[in-house]
Amino acid sequence: MNILITGGAGFMGSNFLRFLLNEFPDAFITNLDKLTYAGNLENLKDIEANPRYRFVRGDIADRKAVAAIMQQGVDILFNFAAETHVDRSIMDPDAFIRTDVLGTYSLLEAARKHGIRRYIQVSTDEVYGSTMNGEFHESTPFQPNSPYSASKAGADHLCRAYAVTYGLPVIVTHSCNFFGPYQYPEKLIPLFITNLLEGKKVPVYGQGNQMREWIYTKDYCAALLTVLQKGKDGEAYNVGTGSRFTNLEITRKLLALLGRDDSSIEHVQDRPGHDFRYAVNWDKLASLGWKPAYTFDAALQETVQWYRENAAWWQRIKSGEFRAYYERQYAR
Repeated sequence: MNILITGGAGFMGSNFLRFLLNEFPDAFITNLDKLTYAGNLENLKDIEANPRYRFVRGDIADRKAVAAIMQQGVDILFNFAAETHVDRSIMDPDAFIRTDVLGTYSLLEAARKHGIRRYIQVSTDEVYGSTMNGEFHESTPFQPNSPYSASKAGADHLCRAYAVTYGLPVIVTHSCNFFGPYQYPEKLIPLFITNLLEGKKVPVYGQGNQMREWIYTKDYCAALLTVLQKGKDGEAYNVGTGSRFTNLEITRKLLALLGRDDSSIEHVQDRPGHDFRYAVNWDKLASLGWKPAYTFDAALQETVQWYRENAAWWQRIKSGEFRAYYERQYAR
């Protein structure tokens, strides 16, 4: 079985790639990644010599590069490749439209022309917008509020269109917020952990009352495998856990784990168009037999411990050392 993972050098893609190598001992996995700022081959250092794995540096929006891989035979495609950070999307929407929309179009076209058994699009609950109460269902209309979520919504609509129009075996997943090892330290949890380990303050937007739902990387990997094996073509599946906390609650959990108090909090100006609350209903996924194995607190403890034990990894990221190395190694 040949599997293509796009964005496999990123946080969630690298965790899932390693998971698949363990789950499918007969699988050969190609990792197509552009190596933008969040792509980090150090995430996959332990498998780079595995004969069932290869890395290809490339842009999913480059249709020739994608076609070259597809022509070699791809059975299953997982599209993790995306620009994902909301703050960056506000500053530079162009990169998000190119990767998230045009890149997804490129992959769908290649999948249609060369034929695959299944295409799984990794998306976000942010496409639904914000809700003050209740939960997002798969039938909830999209109301994206940032360039990032709008670009992901556009990609999701393309996936549905290709399923309906061309019969492409595509499934879309809308997940709540990921966290765990190897997450780039600009996201809330790894940023706050690393800042606190460095003795710095943590920047909380506004009063920190925004609510998010969270899933640990290991639980998400298992959820995606369930969708692959039991999901129905043309369908969408929400991936959630019910673990919902305000940003301030998350901050205080981290402060407690790292022996700090509220004096380490710095309230900063809220981001424009900041969604207040996300909450997904994942009954449809549960009906396939999946449920989270980790409690939030246990997973958070594991995550904090990982960042404690891998300080060299995130310190090199924050210093820009990895980026400089990749530019030398993969200079064009």
